[in-house]
Amino acid sequence: MATLDSLDARLTAQQAKLDALEANYNESLDTIWMLLASMLVFFMHAGFSLLEAGSVRFKNTQNILAKNLLVVTVGFLCWYVFGYPFALGTPEKSNKFMGHTNFFMDGFWDSKSNFRVWFFQGAFCATAATIVSGAMAERTALKGFAIYTALMTSLIYPVVVYWAWSGEGFLNYTKDSGEGGSVVSTAGYIDFAGSGVVHMVGGIGAVIGAVVVGPRKDRFDPAREAEFDAHNIPFVVLGTFCLWFGWYGFNPGSTLAMHDEGTAYTAGIVAVNTTIAPCIAGLTVFLVKIFVMPPKALDVGAFCNGILAGLVSITGPCAVVKTWEAVLIGFIGGCFYLGASFALQKAKVDDVVDAFSVHGVCGFWGVVSAGFFGDPDHGMGGNGAFYGGNAAGTQWFAVLMIVLWVGVLSVVILVPLRLIGFLRLSDEFQEMGADEAEHSPSKAYAPHVEPTSQA
Repeated sequence: MATLDSLDARLTAQQAKLDALEANYNESLDTIWMLLASMLVFFMHAGFSLLEAGSVRFKNTQNILAKNLLVVTVGFLCWYVFGYPFALGTPEKSNKFMGHTNFFMDGFWDSKSNFRVWFFQGAFCATAATIVSGAMAERTALKGFAIYTALMTSLIYPVVVYWAWSGEGFLNYTKDSGEGGSVVSTAGYIDFAGSGVVHMVGGIGAVIGAVVVGPRKDRFDPAREAEFDAHNIPFVVLGTFCLWFGWYGFNPGSTLAMHDEGTAYTAGIVAVNTTIAPCIAGLTVFLVKIFVMPPKALDVGAFCNGILAGLVSITGPCAVVKTWEAVLIGFIGGCFYLGASFALQKAKVDDVVDAFSVHGVCGFWGVVSAGFFGDPDHGMGGNGAFYGGNAAGTQWFAVLMIVLWVGVLSVVILVPLRLIGFLRLSDEFQEMGADEAEHSPSKAYAPHVEPTSQA
């Protein structure tokens, strides 16, 4: 009997060791996965930098690069102090609006997995602010943009994250009955990787910024329009590929784990959808530019924006739709981009990189599409109206709340900055170019000097 008791104790101890080993193994896999995904998302800032540098005029190249660097450095520090606490700092007695714990990473040492979450979500936060920089390029003062960036990464974006992804916000939380849902429906908000939370937030901020700061001097003068063409299309293309590459951290990485079969399968389908949607969207835009829209020519820049439009469109529903649905979502996203870009040009809103058309409008479509597509019976988390699901109401409500929150706060921040002279550069400054006016060296590229022959 003693022998059996001893054997039972040994088996229990061995099982405890195996359980601990499995927990450590799972934690290691999840951390490796999220760090890799975070690095890919961080690399997207290289893509944004190339894309925006190529899209502006030669004389403002360094200035837009400085703003991209500012977004990352200021953005992460603001995320450290205020952003993460407001976004994911869920207290014991939580509310439905915003978090308010974990300031300066307080409490992280009690739950060290928070470090990887902080890094991953921080890279997302900086991305939302970068979207705004491209729309307002070439005529925005650095000090005004820095103030807006600080408030975007400290308050505007983090609060939307809390609504959608904290598990306690009013768009997606567990009710007293034990069932999930939102304040308007029994269906919770579907936005797997951030069509609304990241891209729509950045896109709304971008269009408000472009309107408030006003167009670049002479931008819509027919005699000078050609002067505002992108100065480096190779940079634009390289930037697009860098962004697409980084999107494989953005979307598949949003599984937030990688230690079981189900999560691995989800990451796989997400990666496939993240490939198919931009392909169809990019080709749609490219072909329409060739055969339909004047001047009916090969437009590489539009091709790039079409690809990005497809990526933004599929970001929200990427985990809940099948591949053929991703094709439809990407195609419609490309059409939305074309329509929005055309409308902004007619309205004479100067959005240098089409940030609103790509991120704002296609972000809207990504959120709404998750309310239409995704079969609940397929076990992927879909809840689309085309299959009898009831997510559409929550998706539309989320769109409304994001537009109101970001739009109103952006106006409240940017209009006073414009009135006190902190936002817009003078016409003389714009004519000279920001690089020559305030940067050292005064040119982004060194002049070519022919080598001298020596006798």
